Amino acid sequence: MTLVQETGRRRPWGKILLIALVVIVALPFVSLPLFRTLLFQPFNIPARSMMPTVLVGDYVFVSKFAYGYTHYSFPFSPKLFEGRIFGSSPARGDVVVFRLPKDDRVDYIKRVVGLPGDRIQMRNGQLIINDTAVARERTPDFVGDDPCGSSGEAGARRWRETLPNGASYETLDCIDNSLLDNTNVFTVPAGQFFMLGDNRDNSTDSRMRSMGTIPLENIIGRAGLIYFSRSPDGAMRTERIGTVVR
Repeated sequence: MTLVQETGRRRPWGKILLIALVVIVALPFVSLPLFRTLLFQPFNIPARSMMPTVLVGDYVFVSKFAYGYTHYSFPFSPKLFEGRIFGSSPARGDVVVFRLPKDDRVDYIKRVVGLPGDRIQMRNGQLIINDTAVARERTPDFVGDDPCGSSGEAGARRWRETLPNGASYETLDCIDNSLLDNTNVFTVPAGQFFMLGDNRDNSTDSRMRSMGTIPLENIIGRAGLIYFSRSPDGAMRTERIGTVVR
């Protein structure tokens, strides 16, 4: 997603109406346990790993019913059953929220790039799926919101990546030949998925042993609508409210 700045004297009545609807209609339902468990759960984005798709300070509704239900769908994650009920698998390119098998106390948000049986590799910063380089094209640099963090770069190179199924999105590249720009080949086990952050040099994801591939059972849901957004300095980002995560 690209940030679009409003120009001219146009009055953003559509945005004002949308914000009002979120505050008056949607937010009261968020507190209802049934709504949060079966339909949509709100999540706040605290880290830069999925920039530019979602930014630090975005608040996102996650669809709990998109892939069926696991015990992670319920408050406090009680182990009432194994696997998923009414289950389906995420598609390549979906942005999902999940828990780690090694530590299921923290929620993560990443993009699914590898399906069961796929061979995944990074070569010189480019994603390789089943020995074929994923198509990508250079777009204008991303500037602002501190995408590169400790690297000290003010902005980041931006690419539009298109997966074999047509899913298309933007990724960021902060550092040439970074630690994770070149990897071994990963073969995705049955029933598991390979996750990547869109901010490729600032993401702990399936390229790292600490995360690895993610079982279907650990996926909570699919990221959907950004219903509120506030920058780290406290300013409301009205232009992002109502944006669909893709």
